Amino acid sequence: MVYKSKTQKTYLLSPVALFISGVLSPFAFADDTPLEVIEVHGHAQNKHLALGSSESLLSDLGVDFSAAGGVSNLPILNGLMGDRVKVLIDGADFTAACANHMNPPLSYISANQITSYNVVAGVSAVSAGGDNIAGVISVNSISPQYSDNSELDWHSGYVSAKYSSVDNGRKLGVGARLASDTFSLNYQGSFSDADSYEDGNGDAVLDTLYRAQNHSLTAAMRDDKQQLVIKLTHQKIPYQGFANQYMDMTDNTSFGAIAQYKRSFENSELEGQVNWHSVKHEMGFFSEEKTGMMRMKTDAQDISTQLKWRIALDKNSTILLGQEYYNYSIDDWWPGIEGSTMMGPNDYVNINNGKRERIAAFAEYESQINTKLWLNAGVRIESINTHVGEVQSYNDGMSMMDMGDMSDMGSMQSMSMSDTSTDNTIAAENFNAGDRDKTDTVVDANLLINYQITNNDELQFGLTRKNRAPNLYERYSWGVSTMATTMIGWYGDGNGYIGNPDLDVETAHTISATYIKSAKDDRWRLSTNVWYTDVNDYIDADSVRSFNSYDLDNTARNILQFTNVDAILYGAKIDLTANIYESKNLGNWQLHANVTNTRGKRDDTNQPLYQIKPLETQLGISQQMGRFENALSWQWVDTKSRVDNNRFENQTDSYSLVNLSSKATWDALTLSAEVSNVFDEYYQLPLGGVSIAALKQDSSNGFEQLAGQGRSFNISASYAF
Repeated sequence: MVYKSKTQKTYLLSPVALFISGVLSPFAFADDTPLEVIEVHGHAQNKHLALGSSESLLSDLGVDFSAAGGVSNLPILNGLMGDRVKVLIDGADFTAACANHMNPPLSYISANQITSYNVVAGVSAVSAGGDNIAGVISVNSISPQYSDNSELDWHSGYVSAKYSSVDNGRKLGVGARLASDTFSLNYQGSFSDADSYEDGNGDAVLDTLYRAQNHSLTAAMRDDKQQLVIKLTHQKIPYQGFANQYMDMTDNTSFGAIAQYKRSFENSELEGQVNWHSVKHEMGFFSEEKTGMMRMKTDAQDISTQLKWRIALDKNSTILLGQEYYNYSIDDWWPGIEGSTMMGPNDYVNINNGKRERIAAFAEYESQINTKLWLNAGVRIESINTHVGEVQSYNDGMSMMDMGDMSDMGSMQSMSMSDTSTDNTIAAENFNAGDRDKTDTVVDANLLINYQITNNDELQFGLTRKNRAPNLYERYSWGVSTMATTMIGWYGDGNGYIGNPDLDVETAHTISATYIKSAKDDRWRLSTNVWYTDVNDYIDADSVRSFNSYDLDNTARNILQFTNVDAILYGAKIDLTANIYESKNLGNWQLHANVTNTRGKRDDTNQPLYQIKPLETQLGISQQMGRFENALSWQWVDTKSRVDNNRFENQTDSYSLVNLSSKATWDALTLSAEVSNVFDEYYQLPLGGVSIAALKQDSSNGFEQLAGQGRSFNISASYAF
């Protein structure tokens, strides 16, 4: 149960600290208690140096990432990735509207827009969010700031910029705020542009270029007892390369709105939220680094509501009651190509009028039983319905032609006749005749205990049951041809995937224990965590058949179908923070160190699960002297030898990276210089998947693992006004 949170500096927090500070502190239970608000007079401290993807922020809190596009990497918690991790943006639930998950939730917000974020790995309270088994990542940008003036006037603003040499990356962030004592209006924008990055050998890692922009406008009103916030968002990604997928993103245009309302009553607090998010997404080809003609389109919409009512039972205990509703809809179709006998004359309808609806209610009890013991217990009940309409293949009048050479996708110059097992026309007929509507009712429960043994010894214990229902692609991806199946999957492994309408809900039982020891003078703090997760009906995939588009020994792949199996994951983490030296001339020196090890396997075959990160250690020394902050860090990742053979997962060699950074902060100006991967080491990403872009350029090397970034000189500046 590792619960971490960050607003400006990084802290490792216990569940007690996070729940009390993050949940209880905004709610004071007394007569006519006003809402907590933030008032800043003069210039706000500059916190907007971070730009681009939020990955750089969340990695500090133990989040791993499965490589995807430059702003779309998929988070991994305790060895579990994708939809198993619940990601909330300002409390709103976003769904990846793409067969390859190219637009996951974290891609819709830039690091400069984030004001606070926290991570709950493994054990989480039912109020933190349902429909997940890995944990919860909560990222927030809504933090209304008011002035002490009755007139609406200029409050604060910032401009931030960053350049990175490894990918010629250019990033810009801007913000501006108007405020009075009752009203706040805030705009934040970000712009990112990067070429394909270079690896440690100086070679371009093909198809890793991207361009993106995000905008948000937030208005807030308050009085002594209530506050209303409305946030509008817009994102535009004209292109984003995905080296480990067969296609790229050629457009992602989204609009969203969030309305939050909080009202303080005597001994209680009411909070309501309404969310809407709409996206039009297109996949295809835009660069000579990976070419083709095929297109894929999705139109999707998320609508949700959350209502929470916290009631004080006494001065030490509260009960939180909640009701939530989520409605996700999507259409996914692949436009026919004029003149193509394989991809025409019809549009290929992958998901027609897809719906995923969740209705949830929960109750959570929290109590500071005595000075040493804290308790949180809750139950959550959800009804989850998924259904889709009828589908069609490209050509209903003849058998679907199978593709014999994935390297020639789009031109269709190399094909082989399909048999019944790869006939999409027959597959569509069978799918339409089957049951395409399923409802699951699930129960989540948690028990979190914190015991303060002494002032310097703390023991945390957590036990949870959590559930996740299959997403629409896992259940309803009906195509069976090589081409159709390789368009499905967010694993970056080059394999093809077939859905399974009979999939059951994943149910995970997790037990976690954390012991925290700190020095009496707070000069050091040691945290050790062990956890064990038993997953019933874990959604994995079994091989249906193989294909080899290049007829080489190292270019074979599998067509897999999603299936339920039982699985076990477990691991251990150690974190140490220590103040090691302090002087007037040399400033304060601090040591940071951690070790993480995770394992996961299927029960039936003992086969390792896909993309489990090997043993990792990190060691860092930081110095703060006046306005200057300097840091030197070392990361070592062990050889990845435990791999998923069903997916042809590659083994990777061990590697170590050294990073060096320096930052200087004045009242309004912050400057930073950094050298990442100082020694320009070549390494392959254990969670990177394979480089399909490199395969299409030169098939002789087969499906090589995606390489990481080489040495990069990064400079950034941020000015607050």
